[in-house]
Amino acid sequence: MKTDPNTSTDISFDDFQAQILGDYRLAVLSRECSILGRREVLTGKAKFGIFGDGKELPQLAMAKAFQKGDFRSGYYRDQTFMMALGHLNPKAFFHGLYATTDISKEPMSAGRQMGGHFMTHSINEDGTWKNLTKQKNSSADISCTAGQMPRLLGLAQASQFYRNVEGIDQDKFSNKGNEVAWGTIGNASTSEGHFFETFNAAGVMQVPMVISIWDDAYGISVPAKFHTTKSDISEILKGFQRDEENKGFEILKVPGWDYTALIHAYENASDIAREEHVPVMIHVTELTQPQGHSTSGSHERYKDAERLEWERENDCNKRFREWILDKNIATEEQLNEIEKSCKQEVRNAKQEAWSEFLIPHRENKKALVQLLNNAASKSPNRVFITKILNDLIALKEPLKKDLASHARKALRYLIGESTNAKLELQNWINQFVNQSQIKFSSELFSELPNKATNIKEVKAIYDSEPEKIDGRMVLRDNFDALFSKYPEALVFGEDTGNIGDVNQGLEGLQKKYGKYRIADTGIRETTIIGQGIGLAMRGLRPIAEIQYLDYILYAIQTLSDDLATLRYRTVGKQIAPLIIRTRGHRLEGIWHSGSQMGGLIHLLRGIYILTPRNMTQAAGFYNTLMKSNEPAIVIESLNGYRLKEPKPNNLGEFCTPIGVVETMKEGTDITILSYGSTLRIVQKVAKDLQEVGIDSEVIDAQSLLPFDLNHDVVKSLQKTNRLLVVDEDVPGGCSAYLVQHIMENQKGYQYLDSAPQTLTAKAHRPAYATDGDYFSKPNEEDIFEKVYEIMNESDPNNYPKLR
Repeated sequence: MKTDPNTSTDISFDDFQAQILGDYRLAVLSRECSILGRREVLTGKAKFGIFGDGKELPQLAMAKAFQKGDFRSGYYRDQTFMMALGHLNPKAFFHGLYATTDISKEPMSAGRQMGGHFMTHSINEDGTWKNLTKQKNSSADISCTAGQMPRLLGLAQASQFYRNVEGIDQDKFSNKGNEVAWGTIGNASTSEGHFFETFNAAGVMQVPMVISIWDDAYGISVPAKFHTTKSDISEILKGFQRDEENKGFEILKVPGWDYTALIHAYENASDIAREEHVPVMIHVTELTQPQGHSTSGSHERYKDAERLEWERENDCNKRFREWILDKNIATEEQLNEIEKSCKQEVRNAKQEAWSEFLIPHRENKKALVQLLNNAASKSPNRVFITKILNDLIALKEPLKKDLASHARKALRYLIGESTNAKLELQNWINQFVNQSQIKFSSELFSELPNKATNIKEVKAIYDSEPEKIDGRMVLRDNFDALFSKYPEALVFGEDTGNIGDVNQGLEGLQKKYGKYRIADTGIRETTIIGQGIGLAMRGLRPIAEIQYLDYILYAIQTLSDDLATLRYRTVGKQIAPLIIRTRGHRLEGIWHSGSQMGGLIHLLRGIYILTPRNMTQAAGFYNTLMKSNEPAIVIESLNGYRLKEPKPNNLGEFCTPIGVVETMKEGTDITILSYGSTLRIVQKVAKDLQEVGIDSEVIDAQSLLPFDLNHDVVKSLQKTNRLLVVDEDVPGGCSAYLVQHIMENQKGYQYLDSAPQTLTAKAHRPAYATDGDYFSKPNEEDIFEKVYEIMNESDPNNYPKLR
């Protein structure tokens, strides 16, 4: 863009002036939001504030290069950028600070995330995709520093996929792969491993990505010299710079106060990434942070007088203003008028947002006051209820919490009474709490009709005398059917492509479907998951393979903080139907134990966790998941790939239900619940138990998240009156989770004649080799003796002590 009005031949001076002053207005408007936003936190109206002041100018430049179909994966400083795209206005900004639960007023998360976390809506109310090519998109932010980087890789890779793979319906998702994924990150956060892993992977893969690094020389209170070698991230990343012989990054460096240089840098970066599919890094230096890191502290505490003075003089808004005046683009009076107008607009927006936030609370307060008046007038505890009532009346700016708390405390003083006033108060509390709870707890999993738990079971069909083949061949042939059926499906991971995974579950499929759909990756689990998240957010159906379950720990932060919360933190407005394929159970050795299930089921709420006992069940889970739009982890049994299974005739069609247990053997004496490879041991022991007169009922959990939605286990307990959960996780891990579900959710305690018991692995990780497995995890003899011990307790005459 030419910036000298005397030489510009592209636009008139009036248009040029309007563009510049429009940018200045946005910069001032955003700054005023930051200033007043901080004050709202300090006055107590908002809980926490983290703002984009000092970063306005580069974000305006980035917004100019950002096109429809593009995606942002950023962090909590990007409010000016979102305003420039038209996705955020001052009133919505303040609704975000106040945590308004109305998504029409607070479109970024309906109050579920703190202010400064941004997104656009990708999903319609009915669960269908919006046309992402017709809008400028932002993936939903997370607070974790550098946590936005892994998904950025997948958002960029999707363009590469759409450009190079034929046969995909990309109407709503891509224009022949011409979209760019734009990432933003603070300079200190480039010290995180997520940044380096993503940066390296992007250079290897050559995807259309532009990473902007906002460099204000600090990370919270710590100066850059403690974060970055040489205190300069672009200096130490020079080795990634592409040249005539080697592919790599294009690395640009530009001062954050130089408007024309920023415009040129972002236009250049956009062209390179969009046309050549080359990743670009823009290191934006000499930025400031006028109000410090956040409302949790003041930067005067850690910046010396010289630095503070430098920041005042080099504030990007101040330098922009000086440039406008120096170039005679506007007069002092014109700029003063813009500044005055922005201050008034932001003040008005703040007042309107706070008023709108309070309106429903005040209406509910009015109704509750009347109910408490009625209750007090007819109660012998009138004096106590009246005190609560007066406390409520004194609250001029009540919150939902205040209303619920006062009402519920008042109800305690009505215990034993039977009046219409009490009944009306009970009904009000129930309705208010239920309606409020939904605003904070909905959309952890899909609530749409096509959710995965609604996909009906389709049984595998066999010949009368089916061929017995290795379990891995069932998987392979089922994947073949899926990739033929779903052209938008792809799989990638370590050893996944060329050799068809370490257990040959994808044998020969790369040759058939190509290197983009059946792909190898480097050893980098976090960004393998990041690839999957970004690809899934752009309408593809990725299967990200983590070679062994133990290695998933490398990616647990990305899975937990990003994927598991995505639907929840966007109130269902964004989804990432990523399938994570891995293998575990009954491995041998400390770092190949494959059974950290307790950690996964607690850290990954929001992701289905499925534990098939064999490869046919696993294949059925994949088929089910492809019919829905939700994330899941499928943990195949590592020691089952070479076990023989009958070959189904309806590959790609049969479906294993999610959230449903399967009774493998009926019995009358005790219910034994297990899953995965350990289930096969339980099945063998069940036969041995019959020899001593114990008839056990064996149930396969199959699905841990969710677990037994039909409450079939408690139906079993009604027959057997005894429960043993056998699990290869550590004590108190997954077994405790299962028992809690059965005892509390299913009320199974009512039917027990003996205490519910668990049999787990030892507290340590498994030792190596066969003996290590035997003495670390439940073995056949452990299971037999545990069941026998339970029977001995209830009937010592028929089951005398064993040892």
